[in-house]
Amino acid sequence: MTSTLRLEKITPDNVDAAIALKIRPDQEHLVAPVVKSLAEAYAYGDTAWPRLIVDGDRTVGFLMAFFDIDFAGDGSGVDLRSGLWRLAIAAGEQGRGYGRYAVESVAEEVRRRGGTRVTTTWHPGADGPEGFYLGLGFRPTGESSGGQTVGELELGPTRPPAAHRRP
Repeated sequence: MTSTLRLEKITPDNVDAAIALKIRPDQEHLVAPVVKSLAEAYAYGDTAWPRLIVDGDRTVGFLMAFFDIDFAGDGSGVDLRSGLWRLAIAAGEQGRGYGRYAVESVAEEVRRRGGTRVTTTWHPGADGPEGFYLGLGFRPTGESSGGQTVGELELGPTRPPAAHRRP
């Protein structure tokens, strides 16, 4: 049996599944709850891109991307960035490639919109996701944002999207 991984837009039909998504208790200090992300997505509607990560009929994660945010925050618009704002994989679903799929999906959307790099942030420390992001090719920029490490992934040439199937 195979199932297809996909991203789903948050709708009235799946918002409860999004809010119910829980990460491991030892990771709760590393990522905001989905309900906060959805409130921020509402407030930043022009730039936020919240999506559920679904495998078959199971909600396995949540991501929120951002597009063309003035990263310097000074209103100049000279440092517009796009990337991954939030990533949460359900407690029982970690270690199955869903995080990688999420990052690859955001990278494809950034590329589709004309971007050449993906920006994200992570909490530093041994219990944080730095190893995950470094393993995907992100490199620290030397910056910090809100006490988090800023990393970037340079996007290579456009390639056709792969079919995402899981055994």
